[in-house]
Amino acid sequence: MTHPHWTLSELHDERTAALLGMGLGITFTICFVTGLWSHLVQTPPSWFSRPPRPAGLYRVTQGLHIATGIAMIPILLAKLWVVYPKLFAWPPFKSAAVAVERLALLPLIGGGLFLAFSGLANVNLWYPWPFGFKEAHYWAAWITIGALIVHVGAKWTVTRSHVARRVPPDAGSGDRRAFLGTVAAAVSVVTVATVGQTVGPLRKLALLAPRRPDVGPQGFPVNRTARAARVTVEDGGATYRLTVTGRVARELSFSRAELTGMDLHQARLPIACVQGWSASANWRGVRVRDLLAMAGAAEGASVRIVSLQESGAFRSSVLQPDETRDGDTLLALEVNGEPLHIDHGYPLRLIGPNRPGVLQTKWVTGLVVE
Repeated sequence: MTHPHWTLSELHDERTAALLGMGLGITFTICFVTGLWSHLVQTPPSWFSRPPRPAGLYRVTQGLHIATGIAMIPILLAKLWVVYPKLFAWPPFKSAAVAVERLALLPLIGGGLFLAFSGLANVNLWYPWPFGFKEAHYWAAWITIGALIVHVGAKWTVTRSHVARRVPPDAGSGDRRAFLGTVAAAVSVVTVATVGQTVGPLRKLALLAPRRPDVGPQGFPVNRTARAARVTVEDGGATYRLTVTGRVARELSFSRAELTGMDLHQARLPIACVQGWSASANWRGVRVRDLLAMAGAAEGASVRIVSLQESGAFRSSVLQPDETRDGDTLLALEVNGEPLHIDHGYPLRLIGPNRPGVLQTKWVTGLVVE
């Protein structure tokens, strides 16, 4: 039932819209910046070098991206509810400036809704569309941030005056506070109920998170199983070989038993997934830089990591020079003191600092020096 005091004159007003707009602007800007960073890290252009340190940086930025993206949803819905009477006002504009402002609302509202829906679908690994999520999400974000900049520029003076001035109590001020408090409570609930997939102390409260960071084979989740990748235990059996080829002085080939007998290094590193969850584990394996040194590869070479997975967007990944030089970039044989579960990449997987989970290639069978 509608509250008797929630009328157009009290809640559908400029001050309420301005306050919600500030919250929306802050959350969207944080979400946009962290999303842009994620895109650069996943698909780096030629001028960008992915830094391997700090090791947990991507865990923080992507966790913040997902958290602010989810927190933005109740603010966006509340903002649309507050301003919807003006969206259907007639005539639609009275000047050229107002026309530009209102035209910018189309990509702003449409983009915001698309980003919210597609982002939630991606977190839940649900893709009910024929296009690639990453590309569509990326370009929609640029369109939306452009429309937001135009909107902020057009409304800056009005928003500033409504937020800065002191408003004497009136008949609707209590309802406004209750409404904004309800929105703030909704933001708090959805944030706390999902951010535990990244923030350990809140893990037990992550009731809405699609996956918990401590549930799965060997104590942490799996996005793509070996069955989905069409990799079997037999693929890592007696016939398995790891090869080091490409621009090397000598090509190398190792069985898993030979790799296990090498000087192994241990590192505690996070798996940080683009869907927002992350989990730290103790990994033990062969340093990539040691294998490159054995093969006589040039200092600072890039390396393409090849998987037993025969198809899929992330069946291979590239290690940039700073990553190959890092002592914690490993081809892991074990996790938390146990041989890798096949869903975590048995017989061998890449694990390196500050890499998205999709680039921590599983079921590794080859290193190609480029």
